[in-house]
Amino acid sequence: MVLPAGDRPGADVTQALGALWDYRVYARRWVFLLVLSLLSFSNATLWLSFAPVADMIAHHFLLSTEQINWLSRVYLVASIPSGVVAIWVLDSVGLRWATIVCAWLNFAGSVFRTLPFMVGGIQDPFAFLMGGQSLCALAQSLVVFSPAKLAALWFPEHQRATANMIGTMSNPLGILVANLLSPALVKKEEDIPMMEFIGLCGALFIVFGVLGALVLSLYVDRTKLFTEAVKIGFCLTSVVCVAFALVSQLQGQTLALAAICSLLGLFGFAVAPIAMELAVECSFPVGEGAAAGLIFVLGQAEGVLIMVLLTALTVRRAEPSVSTCQDGQGPLDWQVSMLLMAGLCTLFSCFLVLFFHTPYRRLQAEASASCSIQEDMSPATVDREPHPAATP
Repeated sequence: MVLPAGDRPGADVTQALGALWDYRVYARRWVFLLVLSLLSFSNATLWLSFAPVADMIAHHFLLSTEQINWLSRVYLVASIPSGVVAIWVLDSVGLRWATIVCAWLNFAGSVFRTLPFMVGGIQDPFAFLMGGQSLCALAQSLVVFSPAKLAALWFPEHQRATANMIGTMSNPLGILVANLLSPALVKKEEDIPMMEFIGLCGALFIVFGVLGALVLSLYVDRTKLFTEAVKIGFCLTSVVCVAFALVSQLQGQTLALAAICSLLGLFGFAVAPIAMELAVECSFPVGEGAAAGLIFVLGQAEGVLIMVLLTALTVRRAEPSVSTCQDGQGPLDWQVSMLLMAGLCTLFSCFLVLFFHTPYRRLQAEASASCSIQEDMSPATVDREPHPAATP
C-alpha cells in the first residue's frame, strides 16, 4: 500500500529505514577475512622466525645475540609510532587501502630479509635483516588493527566476535609456525631437545589459546557478556601466571610447565579478540580502528617497559642454577622477574575487576536506532497523521 504524501514518514526516517533494509551481508566477506588472516599469519611468522634459533643466526653472520634479539624487538618499538599512523589510515583512508599497503610492506620486508642469505659478499648483513624486519614491523600495526574494523563493517552483529577472533588469532598461529618451523629447519644437534621443548610449550600456548578464543567468541556472540568474559579470563590468567612463576624455578617439571603454558593460552590468549570487541563497544562512536589501535599501541609500550624491567632484574648465578637462560657469560636467574610479572598480572586483574564498568554503547545505539525506526513506521504512528483531505 502506498501512503498519501501527508501520511508518509519524514525524510530522515525514510533514509534510516532504507539504510536498515539495504543492509545485508555478502559471502565474499569470508574471502576478505581469509586474506586478512593470511597477512596477519605471515607477518607474525616473519616477526619471530629468528628468535628460536638466535644463537645459530648470530654465529652464521658473526653477530651478537643481542643484535639478533633486536630483530624481534623492533616490532615492539616500531609499532608505537606506526600504530598512530595506522589508526588514521584505517579510520580515514579505509580498510581496503590499509590492507594493500600492509601486503606490500610485508612483501618488501620479506625480500630485504632474504638478501643476506641469497647474495654472497654483503658487507653488513645486519642492516638488511633489520631493514626487512622494520618494514614488516610497520605492516604489523595495519594488520593487527584491522580485524575489529572488518568485523564491524562486513559482518552482522551476531558474527562480529567470531570474525574478530578469526582475524586476531591468525597472528598467534603465525607465531606458532615460527616456533616450530625454525628449530626444525635450523638444527644444532646438542640444542635440539631444549628447542623441541620450547617449541612444544609455544605450540600448546597458541593451540589452546585459539581453541579457547573460538569457544569464547561463539559464547559472547550469543550472550553479549563481553565484560564478564574479559574479567574472568584475566583473573584465571593471573592464577596461572603465579603458578608459572613458582613452577619455573623447580627442576624436572616439564609436564607441569607444559600444562601451565596450555592454561595460559586457554585463559589469556582467548580473551584477546573479546577485549578488542569490548574496546570498540565502550568507546563508541570512536572508530573501530582507533579503539583497537589504541589498545594495541598502549599494550606494546607496556610490553617494552616490562621486558626492559624484567631483564634488568635478572642476576647471574656463579653456583649451579636451574635456569637455562644465558647471555653468553653464564646462566641467568629469572626468579625475581617471574615473581614480579605474576604480581603485576594479579594487580592489573584486580584493578580491572574492581574499577572497570562500562555500558555497551555500540549495541545500545544500534538497538535504539532500530526501535526508533520501527516506532516511526508502525501503523499506529501513521494513523495519528491527519489525511490532507480531512483537514478543513
